[in-house]
Amino acid sequence: MHRLRRLTISLLLATALAPSALSAQERERKEPIITVTGEGNAAVAPDLAVISLGVTETRKTAREALDVANGAMSAVIDALKRQGVAPRDLQTSGLSIQAQYSYPQNEDGTPKPPVLTGYVVSNTLTVRIRDLAKVGAIIDQAVTLGVNQGGDIRFTNENPAKTVTEARTEAVENAIGKARTLADAAGVKLGRILEITEAADPDDPRPMMSARMAKEAADAVPVEAGESNYSVNVNVTFEIDQ
Repeated sequence: MHRLRRLTISLLLATALAPSALSAQERERKEPIITVTGEGNAAVAPDLAVISLGVTETRKTAREALDVANGAMSAVIDALKRQGVAPRDLQTSGLSIQAQYSYPQNEDGTPKPPVLTGYVVSNTLTVRIRDLAKVGAIIDQAVTLGVNQGGDIRFTNENPAKTVTEARTEAVENAIGKARTLADAAGVKLGRILEITEAADPDDPRPMMSARMAKEAADAVPVEAGESNYSVNVNVTFEIDQ
């Protein structure tokens, strides 16, 4: 009997306390807040160019196509090294050997068996150029030596940490300014910051400038590096003082 009485009292106490505890949780969840997004940008002159150089050759046999492509790419690599590009800045980023077929048809339009017509070999080299003044000349020389694919250029920075920090600082300041404007307009007082999150990875500069090459290029390719612009977005949540 005493055990049953104690159990009944415990249940009554739990029932009496539950509404107040639940109400406290609800009040915490419904605490008024202001959430804003801040944008920050910082620009800096690039100090690194990353280019893609490719050789694609088609021949009757895979061996012949591979030999011709390898010869052209070896000449390009040797020329890049003579231009002062370090071995650590040269990386083979793609190599493929693919058979080519034709698909003849009979007179009635039905398909005949595929016919092997040759092989295509592609060899792609990714190059990091630290002397930006040489970018145009390097592309021109590469085309002369047999490069016929690629040519994409991405200007970036080897160590953009300082510039990204500037963009982050501007993004937070921008968010604080927006929150103050909203609070003033609503006639409330802005409280402490509850949360800050960064919306995206700012390591890649935008926009990325690019250039394309043509097989028949004869003069040095004109290249302008411009600026690397780093963008940061942050989401900031503030409480509203009651």
